[in-house]
Amino acid sequence: MSTHGITNGAERAVIEDLLDRNRDALIETARGLSEADARRRLVASLTTPISLLKHAAAAERIWFQRFWAGLEESECDGYAKRDEGTFTVTDDETLADVIDEFERASQRSREIAARFDLDDTKDNPREGKVSMRWTLLAMIQEFARHAGHGDILREQIDKPVVSR
Repeated sequence: MSTHGITNGAERAVIEDLLDRNRDALIETARGLSEADARRRLVASLTTPISLLKHAAAAERIWFQRFWAGLEESECDGYAKRDEGTFTVTDDETLADVIDEFERASQRSREIAARFDLDDTKDNPREGKVSMRWTLLAMIQEFARHAGHGDILREQIDKPVVSR
């Protein structure tokens, strides 16, 4: 992950760079983990390092492929329902597979987003009228939050607390 990004200039370039930096940060929370550690359940929810990446890939598809590009769920390149299934990782999927899936979904999102101006809007049944700007900022928020979750999980995996 680059520690230096775009810190000034055109609004879109800054927003897209921040989104990419948060995508990278989320990946880095899981990179290098063993398959077992990537799947370790350290909290009551379905949240694991690998499931955070799986969920993020689904979020990319839901917002960019389904909402902005108008694709049906069956036309998307992976899971694209808005439910707990976004955290589901099958036994045959490796961490590398899920990282690749997230990177592919992110690339497709970049391509779709490039077709729209920041001020372009669409009606969303849950959110109301949303702009591309709002969508990009919402994804920054989503991935920053999940990267924080991933950081905490990684800390628990790498440096478990010793009971006294």
